[in-house]
Amino acid sequence: MKHLLNEISQCTICKEHLPLGPRPVVTAHPNSKIVIVGQAPGTKVHQSGIPWDDQSGKKLRQWLNVTDEQFYNTENFAIIPMGFCYPGKAKTGDLPPRPECAPKWHKSLFDKMPHLELVILIGAYAQNYYLKDKKTLTERVSDYKSYLPKYFPIPHPSPTNRFWRAKNSWFEALVVPEIKETIKRLLS
Repeated sequence: MKHLLNEISQCTICKEHLPLGPRPVVTAHPNSKIVIVGQAPGTKVHQSGIPWDDQSGKKLRQWLNVTDEQFYNTENFAIIPMGFCYPGKAKTGDLPPRPECAPKWHKSLFDKMPHLELVILIGAYAQNYYLKDKKTLTERVSDYKSYLPKYFPIPHPSPTNRFWRAKNSWFEALVVPEIKETIKRLLS
């Protein structure tokens, strides 16, 4: 795993498309129990090199009901985004994750985590890549039980996604307690 993570840290496969240059942000450990597959790092995470080190990460840790120490313990959580580097700015939010990372690196990372019990798929990019069904993000999140025990689809916790959360208040009322309970069970 150390060799693979070192190889990823030196990846430049899409450097000509990255406005801030390559800085892959990914964490994993052979004993990781849970993988978080999100989109791609934002500018703050690109600068710090710490995954989910922003407002989205604070909200995600609230949803999972974990401390920073639990979240950043790689034996608990591997953090493997769809795109490992900041993709650039769009009209609203950031550009989509670069398409090169997941096919190039995900399988190799997952193969080195034999104790993996759950993959949390955050947002449509991760869900479309792994679930391969024709459902919308809202349909997947509301039907999360059909993807268990392997996958748990959730929306992105970004502040820019607050309108989705306001329109779908059932998520925080019904789904968040379920993911909290699932995480508590897996980490105990």
